[in-house]
Amino acid sequence: MSMILSLIAPAGALDPVAVASIAQRGPLGAARWLSPGEACDVAIRGSEVEARAAVAAALDADRIDVNVLPAAGRRKRLLVADMESTLIENEMIDELAETIGIGEEVREITWRAMNGELDFRDALRERVALLAGLPVDRLEDVAARIRLMPGAPTLVATMRAHGAFTAIVSGGFLVFTRLVRRWLGTDYDEGNDLEIAAGALTGEVREPVLNRDGKVDALRRLSARLGIGVDAAIAVGDGANDVPMLQTAGMGVAFRAKPAVAAEARLRIAHGDLTALLFLQGYERAAFVTPEPAGRPAAT
Repeated sequence: MSMILSLIAPAGALDPVAVASIAQRGPLGAARWLSPGEACDVAIRGSEVEARAAVAAALDADRIDVNVLPAAGRRKRLLVADMESTLIENEMIDELAETIGIGEEVREITWRAMNGELDFRDALRERVALLAGLPVDRLEDVAARIRLMPGAPTLVATMRAHGAFTAIVSGGFLVFTRLVRRWLGTDYDEGNDLEIAAGALTGEVREPVLNRDGKVDALRRLSARLGIGVDAAIAVGDGANDVPMLQTAGMGVAFRAKPAVAAEARLRIAHGDLTALLFLQGYERAAFVTPEPAGRPAAT
């Protein structure tokens, strides 16, 4: 199987001279630039170990995302993306907790759950219970804090323009996934449903809870719906509840992930923005579709 060495860095951080010198240090071909100074593919003509050693000797890997992947079948027909700390910069349950003065307590639980130290379902229920009595109108206030992750609009627009189906599958809450779906223009969203009574959160989450198993199930269901195998899907996430989904998809990418997650993922992006997922699929920057900035939809 032919393999590709993918090098991706923040714009301007990938030195063409240093990249050209890699082939002199190991069994590698000439670079094919996807975006000058930012992303390139290099054909591997030997072992992955030798290729990575050549890169380590020639480049400052602390600023570059180095990945090895098959040359064939790179462009995917399905994107399944986690939302929080992936498509958006926020963790929305932490934002909700901040409004009632328990942000630090909830952030600690969130971090431990996303790093795989706590069971996701138990940690979610524990955090939601702390929000009991929060007025529903606070959800709209907190929705105004959402910040899209750099590169998210271009990732979604480009894949859709090239015929892919795009989906948000989140362990977060539907009230926010629906907003982000409308904002980014994804085709589908799935998340957890907060229970509400008398205009306030009850502190409960409706069943079934979308956890790590639910994310894999969503990936399989969406693939079957499209009549494709999971190998034709790219999945992206940052937390421990994303790991099985990343390991099931044909291309699973840990994006700015928690340490325990990055350690288990085959592909990792730590320095680039979400457009790195397009480079991993072999898109040149000239093929990117960047939509006009859209106004933030209201949470409903």
